[in-house]
Amino acid sequence: MAQPRVGDRVDMRVQPGESAPRQPGELKLLAGDAHPQLAQRIAEALGQPVSAMRITRFADGEYDVKIAQSVRGADVFLIQPTCQPVSENLIQLFIILDALRRASAGRITAVIPYYGYARKEKKTQARDPISAKLMADVITLAGANRVIALDLHADAIQGFFDIPVDHLTAEKLEVDYIKRLHLDNAVIMSPDIGGAKRAGAVARLLDLELAFVYKRRPKDDVVAEQRVVGDVEGRDVVVIDDLISTGGTLVGVGHALKREGARSIRVLATHGVLAGNAVDKLMAAPIDEIVITDSIPLAPDKQHPRLRVLSVAPLLAEAIRRVHEDRSISELFV
Repeated sequence: MAQPRVGDRVDMRVQPGESAPRQPGELKLLAGDAHPQLAQRIAEALGQPVSAMRITRFADGEYDVKIAQSVRGADVFLIQPTCQPVSENLIQLFIILDALRRASAGRITAVIPYYGYARKEKKTQARDPISAKLMADVITLAGANRVIALDLHADAIQGFFDIPVDHLTAEKLEVDYIKRLHLDNAVIMSPDIGGAKRAGAVARLLDLELAFVYKRRPKDDVVAEQRVVGDVEGRDVVVIDDLISTGGTLVGVGHALKREGARSIRVLATHGVLAGNAVDKLMAAPIDEIVITDSIPLAPDKQHPRLRVLSVAPLLAEAIRRVHEDRSISELFV
């Protein structure tokens, strides 16, 4: 068949035997139990209700899901961060995806603001699992056609999926927040070499210097040595990280920066995992302020005057809107 030349009139009508371009079905939002508050904020930003769904347990603890209304042909966005309890929330995500697939949803997008098991994205020792890849496989198998994620622990995780992944970042939120501080002698810092790319992007957008901490780990969640690389004496240091788990690394960073003469120390991280007594440890460290997002719910007993929360709901809502309308996502990046 001859190809059309420039200037030719092209017949866009559907020819016999051809299928029409996919028209997105009605947008529907659903949410698991992991973070209903974030789901409601996203719904408000979209002007779209969260569709009713009943999640119950059998006597032995197994989940059961009942979707209250038809999703046949709909463009469904399921909001479920896989935060603590991680395995429980993952199982719930899998079961809801399966229910949506079997209910003939037109397209199913898993909106996962926090991706659990992301820190096992490669083998570091013999006989290690690659748990992040396994979770990607199961999410796809369960029925997801697309994923919207936020600040994955490693960029490589996008490639673990055999479906499209829109990988969003909270950089713009962080940059805007730092600008509002009006710091006159600031430096951006990465808490380790691995996070230098993330911190470097923020530093470039703000036209600030970048420093980092050399960190040696004899095993997971244990730091044996931390050394500051860069000029921080008398300066306002802003540490950029993707997540805060036990807080041990940042406590060590705070003390190392104080020894080097930092004037003030702030930490900005996307995901506030804050496991165990992390908040108590961080508040006892020489850190002036910690800023996280609401990608993970913050329990009442972990709230503190020096712990500030920024909402990612507008960012996620705009991403959902653009995916539904088949518009570009890249414009959301800084």
